[in-house]
Amino acid sequence: MKLNTVIFDMDGLLIDSEPLWKEAADALFVSYGLRLTDKQYGTTTGLRTKEFLAHWFTHFNIDASKMAEAEKIIVTHVIDLVKQKGSPMQGVSHIINFFSERHFKIGLATSSAPALINVVIDRLDIRNRIQAISSADHLPYGKPHPEVYLECASKLGVHPNQCICFEDSFNGMIAAKAAKMKCIIVPSQIDHKNPVWEAADLKISTLHNFNELLLDRLQKH
Repeated sequence: MKLNTVIFDMDGLLIDSEPLWKEAADALFVSYGLRLTDKQYGTTTGLRTKEFLAHWFTHFNIDASKMAEAEKIIVTHVIDLVKQKGSPMQGVSHIINFFSERHFKIGLATSSAPALINVVIDRLDIRNRIQAISSADHLPYGKPHPEVYLECASKLGVHPNQCICFEDSFNGMIAAKAAKMKCIIVPSQIDHKNPVWEAADLKISTLHNFNELLLDRLQKH
């Protein structure tokens, strides 16, 4: 099938929010007298907030009854930080314009809560460029399960084989590939050479690096 749809992840892919999530997580765990290392934090990137917290609450043996309140605290903190200093990742305008000019359908598939999604798309001024939004926050399964990508494709009225996904995390990449979609990974600079990215169809340094030649390569394979 001809590729005619692009679906983007959000955090760390369109908006530079991963440092903001880490700032909010650090503030939360410091209140418990704990601190996650960068390596620990990286293992749970791309998960829904509730899964991120469930993992580390279990790991650190924190009272699970506090988790729902912790989720509210961390999401509210991230929303405030995005409003204050959320900035687009390099190449966001380029990639949105690239696919709009080629009449691709454009979707967003993210683990984040709807309240945060609304803040981000307004901050980036891309609301009128996106035809469908799917949040794994309300679904039975989050990434690396493919459900959020499959739901987004369904909303757009396309087959998964017609979709290109852009991701920045391992869990997101696995979700996209499990959905039988093409996946372009845009990892952080510090993690760019990690061999796990070989599971993606393409790896690029920034969204600005995507071009007609790479699109043609995906169409042919």
